[in-house]
Amino acid sequence: MSGVRVLGGEVERGDEILTPDALEFVAELHRAFALEHAALMRRRADRRPLGFLPETQAIRDGDWRVAEAPEPLRDRRVEITGPTERKMTVNALNSGAKVWLADLEDANTPHWHNVVSGQVNLYDAARGTVEHTSPEGKHYTLRDDVPRPTIVVRPRGWHLPERHVEVDGRPAIGALVDFGLHFFHNAGLGRPYYYLPKMESHLEARLWNDVFTAAQRRLGVPHGTIRATVLIETIPAAFEMDEILYELREHASGLNAGRWDYLFSIIKYFRDAGRDFVLPDRNSITMTVPFMRAYTELLVHTCHKRGAFAMGGMAAFIPNRRDPEVTRDALAKVRDDKRREAGDGFDGSWVAHPDLVGECAEIFDQKFSGSPNQLDELRPEVSVTAEQLLDFASAGGSATRAGVASAVDVGVRYLMSWLGGNGAAAIHNLMEDAATAEISRSQLWQWVHNDVVLDDGTPVTADLVRDALAWAKEELEGEHLDLAVELFEQVALSDEFVDFLTLPAYERIG
Repeated sequence: MSGVRVLGGEVERGDEILTPDALEFVAELHRAFALEHAALMRRRADRRPLGFLPETQAIRDGDWRVAEAPEPLRDRRVEITGPTERKMTVNALNSGAKVWLADLEDANTPHWHNVVSGQVNLYDAARGTVEHTSPEGKHYTLRDDVPRPTIVVRPRGWHLPERHVEVDGRPAIGALVDFGLHFFHNAGLGRPYYYLPKMESHLEARLWNDVFTAAQRRLGVPHGTIRATVLIETIPAAFEMDEILYELREHASGLNAGRWDYLFSIIKYFRDAGRDFVLPDRNSITMTVPFMRAYTELLVHTCHKRGAFAMGGMAAFIPNRRDPEVTRDALAKVRDDKRREAGDGFDGSWVAHPDLVGECAEIFDQKFSGSPNQLDELRPEVSVTAEQLLDFASAGGSATRAGVASAVDVGVRYLMSWLGGNGAAAIHNLMEDAATAEISRSQLWQWVHNDVVLDDGTPVTADLVRDALAWAKEELEGEHLDLAVELFEQVALSDEFVDFLTLPAYERIG
């Protein structure tokens, strides 16, 4: 293992994952693609005017399609998402969903223990041997009476390093650690399927395609065995959907509408562009506002034109058996959201809790009428312009004092959970991941730096945010409260906008 060092501590069964051959495979990928990766990360710093690329017009106008989906990915009407923690792995596999999005990214704190144990759990899940006994003695095992979902793994985004693995003296690329370890150990079983997050251009999709090609060749896996679904969760990527599918066309499975990260990306991209680009309270930006409708309709139209699946957004609600009224109202909103997606032509949608699988499935079952998907819904009437995608004023609404308080409250609560090792946090009956904290802190940064005035006439200042943080510090309690408040203040109020809050937060965990 020349040039590869593992700096993390011991993790139970880690020796089964961190084998010399597996680590050498990861190192080979890192060495082959690190220079191109670094160049693409530098390119992100150049904020170019957004629009459909003239140099790729021929791709958008061309008559091409992605590779036909393998059988396990033809029916994706309900996908359950969650981290690869042991108990949640068993629950996801028993949920009755068609797909489990096994999340090594936003729903996973990259503690070294989580990184390695997640791979252990994926190893067992692929072989149908995963089970768990809680500290209280409750035993979780796979059910025989429920079909197991297809596992689709989400590695970390291109921007995140893995400092516990060094290749030739430098931290390994987190995405390649996640992908490489999983692919090395499980590709031989078939179904090496992935969700690719945080992409900002078709060039980044090309890099993933090159990684897939090299990985398959290295392990003797037939070309095209890997299938990838790309999350369109950045505003630059919204203008390159065709191009992203084209670059991955031999490995592509579809695109997904990642709502909260998409809004976070809009704020980040236009954070200092003036008041015309300031968004109102996040809770007032529904999927029915015009610029979000343009985004989702373009996604469905693009996917189906190319024979790819269009996957809807997250139903994050957690049913509360102790509060039937809250549950009833929330389920009504979930049903409305899923009816809209099914009606728009989506081939399926995400849920965060097993109790929502049946709710979501029922709606898509009715729309599909016996078919496994809606690939034949081509939506030829859809024609989306750059102006429609950028019409943020169409959201209406305003910034409110309640919005400030909510952003601080939810952001701090999430960071407390994340720092403690849990990247999927139940907050106010919603399952939240890092996207929630990102939009919370970025919205406050945008409001402060663009001299936004709340609907009651109060200017949004750094002091106003600090007052809300002081209140949160008094009202909340927990092991990581002080550090969570410190980090949130740093990423919400620093002079220079921090690209991802998980970068400084990563420096503060083991």
